[in-house]
Amino acid sequence: MKTYAYIRVSSIDQNEERQLDAMAKLKISHRNIFIDKQSGKDFNRPEYLRLKENLGAGDLLYLHSIDRLGRNYEEIQNQWRFLTKERKIDVAVLDMPLLDTRLNKDLMGTFIADLVLQILSFVAQNERELIRKRQAEGIISAKKRGVKFGRPKKMLPNNFGELVKLWERQKISLDEILRQSGFSRSTFYARLNEFRIEQGNKAKSSPKR
Repeated sequence: MKTYAYIRVSSIDQNEERQLDAMAKLKISHRNIFIDKQSGKDFNRPEYLRLKENLGAGDLLYLHSIDRLGRNYEEIQNQWRFLTKERKIDVAVLDMPLLDTRLNKDLMGTFIADLVLQILSFVAQNERELIRKRQAEGIISAKKRGVKFGRPKKMLPNNFGELVKLWERQKISLDEILRQSGFSRSTFYARLNEFRIEQGNKAKSSPKR
């Protein structure tokens, strides 16, 4: 059995430190933590898709809260069923102990968990719609005041790929790679995700011999 964690924030400007800190207490391997900085409107997210490829029967997946999985009412329930029924893994939601498939596997426990899931997924979607409305109103207001959005992106060090390889082989620690790259932990994970996606795209586009 392997233990995984999935973390999501809605944009690159948001900070996933709170979720990372919660997972750190569970001593989950950094290699088994998957992070997306993307909207929860659907599940077409690179790291979530990569996570699903790694999951096997009997594995355990931690989520900080159900809205980190997604914010689409129907899709949250579909994915939950896919993970627990088709992939046959356990899922534990840290801020909602009732949503822990390791517990109460009898009929009543399953019924309660399903009911809680339906309520929370509805709340998640409703909150997403409210957030979108507030964001749109806020952006319009800010633009009227002349506010410009975005910030410069820190460049990857030239040896970033080599640092990642050493880290994955446990030749250097996470603290060492952060020191050498000059990134914070959250920035490192974000750039690592981008780096892996870029390397994967290069591999797909390379001509086969």
